[in-house]
Amino acid sequence: MTFITAAHELLESDVYIDLRPTLGIPLHLKCEGFNFAGSIKIVPATWMVATAEREGVIGPDSILIESSSGNLGVALAVTAASKGLRFVCVTDPNCNPATVNLMRALGAEVVIVGEPDATGGYLAARKAYVRKRCREDPAYVWLNQYENPANWAAHYENTAPFIAKQFPDLDTLFIGTGTGGTLMGCARYFREHRPQVRIIAVDSVGSVSFAGTPGPRHIPGLGAGTPMPLIDPELTGDLVDEVIRVHEIDTIRTCRRLAARGMLLGGSSGTVVSAASRWLARHRTPARTAVAIAPDLGERYVDTIYDDTWVTHHYGHDDVVHSLLENH
Repeated sequence: MTFITAAHELLESDVYIDLRPTLGIPLHLKCEGFNFAGSIKIVPATWMVATAEREGVIGPDSILIESSSGNLGVALAVTAASKGLRFVCVTDPNCNPATVNLMRALGAEVVIVGEPDATGGYLAARKAYVRKRCREDPAYVWLNQYENPANWAAHYENTAPFIAKQFPDLDTLFIGTGTGGTLMGCARYFREHRPQVRIIAVDSVGSVSFAGTPGPRHIPGLGAGTPMPLIDPELTGDLVDEVIRVHEIDTIRTCRRLAARGMLLGGSSGTVVSAASRWLARHRTPARTAVAIAPDLGERYVDTIYDDTWVTHHYGHDDVVHSLLENH
């Protein structure tokens, strides 16, 4: 039995879904959405705040500010509210409306940066706004999830050891890539403690997290329009065995397949399951023990990836979309 005294203390989930009976996939899905933030981001959020408090960066009058496409913003809103701190989330139009409303319900100020940067994305524009607010008022504290080593350390100390404990025979781990915190923390842990475990990084088509050309992306969570500092190219080859990129339409298809079996998961989770399904189909081994991390649940996506009008608007009227909508 778990007892907590504050909302941010509920971190780890021991809920795993065996997808063999439902989808025919030899995969255990680690569901990270069963906490007050609804996603795995509660782990780095609490870790980064605690580290900054310990180092004297955050005081009672500090105002936290962070750039986020959604889940980390909610996690910091939960953590800030739990600790009595003010929080400002700087996001963009790709952030789900439900996520924006949730952060505001938790007492956060939400700023939506509407003008894209030179690459056509919003990340640089969001960061520029954060820097501006910090210059104007020294009370603002930017935890900077994109460069903060506490981001990956949180998963090194928490997420990875929990998986290792539950699966002593683990041979393949699928991890979605956003800032790179979950990937780098888990990859470092397993390389040090269980080097035989194969680490598969999952990214979105149009992301440049592992080089490539930036392209349009509409589902927040995974992927990046600019290289992420936590993903060190000199280390990635040693820590990551393979990278799989997933088209967003495949993310949506997978999310809807899961929802048809009663499992409403978020876009990041659908992307990871899609990649794992594809990889496992190519590498059939009866004794394989594979785990994928599902970062979030799906309630915040009901107006986007689970909405036929939104899907048609963003992905057009081609045969793939029509097939997707007809089979839902």
